[in-house]
Amino acid sequence: MRGGNEQKVTRARELRHVENEAEEKLWHELRGRRLNGYKFVRQLRIGPYFADFACREKNLVVEVDGSQHAERRSDVYRDETMNRNGWSVLRIWHADVLKHRREVLDTILAALDGKLAEKMIAPDVKFLPSTILEER
Repeated sequence: MRGGNEQKVTRARELRHVENEAEEKLWHELRGRRLNGYKFVRQLRIGPYFADFACREKNLVVEVDGSQHAERRSDVYRDETMNRNGWSVLRIWHADVLKHRREVLDTILAALDGKLAEKMIAPDVKFLPSTILEER
């Protein structure tokens, strides 16, 4: 957000203050390089969107979704936009963060370490690799 538009900076700050319980618990695990030394930020602006969590080093976005995201068409466009901007997107369920945090962290590590490299859509997780990475 350095040198960014003040309106965008303000919006990102607002979003960081309205996080839900799952985001708060996941942030506790990700902040300060607590997950194997990977640095994450919250509410990173990518195109017109704000990513819940992002690791710039690995161009990975982690989105924590509630049930309202189950069949949301706007999320498809959001994911495509992030992919086109060079970001892989990992979508995990809010409930899984609360009930199965260790497994969620293992999945995030798998994405960071390149063990998840292909598109994966399952009932409990969705991974969409960057379209830019696919072209390399």
